[in-house]
Amino acid sequence: MQRWIIGGALMLACGAGWAIWQWSNWSSPSARAQNPAAAAAAAAQLKEPAVPLPLTRVTLFSAGVGHFIREGEVEGTARADFTFRPEHINDVLKSLVANDLGGGTVTTVTYDSQDPVEKTLKSFAINLHGNPSLGNILIQARGERVEVVLQQTAVTQPGTLTGAILGVEKQKQPAGNTAIEVEVLNLWCAEGVRSVKLGDIQRIRFLNPIIESEFRRALETLAYAHDTQKKTVSVIFSGEGKRAVRVSYLQENPIWKMSYRLVLQKEGKAYLQGWAVVENQTDEDWQNVRVSLISGRPISFLMDLYQPLYVPRPVVDLDLFANLRPVTYSGALQQAGQAGFFGAGGAAPPGNQALRGVQTRLEQAEARRNALAEADAAKRDKSAREAEAANFLQMNFSRGVESVATAQDLGDFFEYSIEHGVTLPRQKSALLPVITSNIAGRRVSIYNERVQAKHPLLGFYLKNSSGLHLMQGPITVFDGATYAGDAKISDIQRGEERLLSYAVDLGTEVEPQAKRQPDRLVAVRVQRGVLYATNKVREEKTYIIRNRAEQDRAVIVEHPYRGPDFKLVAPEKPLERARDVYRFEVAVPKGETKKLEVIEERDIVSTVALSNADEQTIRIFLQSPITSQKVKDALGQVVQMKHRLAQLQQELNQVQAELKILVDDQGRLRANMQALPPSSETYKRYLKKLDEQEPLIEKYQDRVKALQQDILKQRQSLENYLVSLNLD
Repeated sequence: MQRWIIGGALMLACGAGWAIWQWSNWSSPSARAQNPAAAAAAAAQLKEPAVPLPLTRVTLFSAGVGHFIREGEVEGTARADFTFRPEHINDVLKSLVANDLGGGTVTTVTYDSQDPVEKTLKSFAINLHGNPSLGNILIQARGERVEVVLQQTAVTQPGTLTGAILGVEKQKQPAGNTAIEVEVLNLWCAEGVRSVKLGDIQRIRFLNPIIESEFRRALETLAYAHDTQKKTVSVIFSGEGKRAVRVSYLQENPIWKMSYRLVLQKEGKAYLQGWAVVENQTDEDWQNVRVSLISGRPISFLMDLYQPLYVPRPVVDLDLFANLRPVTYSGALQQAGQAGFFGAGGAAPPGNQALRGVQTRLEQAEARRNALAEADAAKRDKSAREAEAANFLQMNFSRGVESVATAQDLGDFFEYSIEHGVTLPRQKSALLPVITSNIAGRRVSIYNERVQAKHPLLGFYLKNSSGLHLMQGPITVFDGATYAGDAKISDIQRGEERLLSYAVDLGTEVEPQAKRQPDRLVAVRVQRGVLYATNKVREEKTYIIRNRAEQDRAVIVEHPYRGPDFKLVAPEKPLERARDVYRFEVAVPKGETKKLEVIEERDIVSTVALSNADEQTIRIFLQSPITSQKVKDALGQVVQMKHRLAQLQQELNQVQAELKILVDDQGRLRANMQALPPSSETYKRYLKKLDEQEPLIEKYQDRVKALQQDILKQRQSLENYLVSLNLD
């Protein structure tokens, strides 16, 4: 057996509009020379009619592709043709696998070119594009030898002529009183040049086998072009005797889908029926085809292998030429008192209001007993009818419908294999029952504020006890004999539990109330001069659940899950946590109200740079009972150092202010002295005062420098102290 896999193989584009890929033993001239008989047989097989390979198996995936297998029997060297739409050719080229199961070989796989038929026809030795006349065809074959058989009415010509075509010309010949134009074929024969009217020719045949083959292939191209939406792929099998062969390939196909029917019963039981929706969107009827359905998501993509690729080359010019909804109103969640309007039983005693004030106490009691007896009988009759209807529906669902598929694991995938052959005309779809099973679960009500703010949804907590993989799809839910609603599920593995909802629970209301407590300081630490303060944020949400229905409710509340930063404080553990919600279960008896309080906390850390913080900010943390004594001592030292730094800065500012007064006074004195004569008493007094101020100015200047040095040392000391702090 020889196996061919096309994906990634070498394709050769030929002038005849066919692409040929050969197996390794045909890939070199020496190999072909060693097996010329097989090569000749493969070439000759192109001339023979193709043998049919019927479709026997289809495997559909949920990735938009189908795996198609064709099987049949061939004898000797044979060709099998398959037609595809042009958009499917890339998938076929990527995935085609051919097997000769009887010891033969697969010699070639050919497929139609993507080029238009006009371009393909022009590539043949004789171009049949444009409906050419016989004369035009013969003109294209000038120089070729032909055999011409004439009609017997031409008595002056021999019956058969053999010669080379010189050309076709038009001559005027008399026809009664007029002259008509006729086409004449000129031949070079052994006897010389002969002219034959085309109207006298009965048959003409090319003697050159190459030209005859080209002519025949051009006609085949025209025949294939009648359906412009199809391209042909041919596989040639070479061998001896009768033997089995197989060809398989992938092709784009609509994904198969699942549709479920779920019948809810009592005591947490349910019956599940699953139908697979299969579509035949191919261009041929399926006749007794084995169908398999794979649930899984294989990666599938398209790659353009059909388009001829050409290497771009630069164009070099000669030097001479170089130059892109309505509002609804709700009832009260809570009634005044505990019993409610109808009393603890949830309903007024039947008939009491009509008999009150008319009958005696005995008559009232008798009427009450009779009414209760009738109610009990009616209730029993109703229950019996519901049970009968439910059994009838259950019987209808299961009777006559059995799964036609077997299931098995395929690694990470799951397969439903249809046991009987499927017959499905093209462009038709079918429902195939693949699941009929009792399934475990329980009734619940599901509340999510973002889905429905007022009412929870009626639902079913399903456990996949069917032993099968359940693929995603819609579910039609029946409550006993009554349609209850529609639901949808995603993929469910065996043994996995999943919620589904199918209707609004109008008998139950939920009111969510949110509250946030003030932030609390819970931790203070210092790291390298930065104070880290941790505040705990506490958020509370209370769900008030009122059950006005006549049945007890198990309500599952979905509360948003906001990531690991929020820690769940109460309740301690949820029923479960999904990707984006916590789920809490609350049992709410009929006619009662229950509360669910969900408390979450998270820590928020804020930072304070102690070097830039003011004293008031630091004293807030000093006075907090959360701050440890070590941190308080360090913060106290920081406050003292910052206080000393502030004192030095204040003293510096005072000295600089006094120095400025002296400097300004000296400027005033010098300005006045310029207007006075040096001999005046005022001038002399000003000069004496200047002499007395000069030493004082120098003293202030020295004090400024000393204070600046002290401030610099104090600041450096504070910074060094802060950097060395690492306290919790």
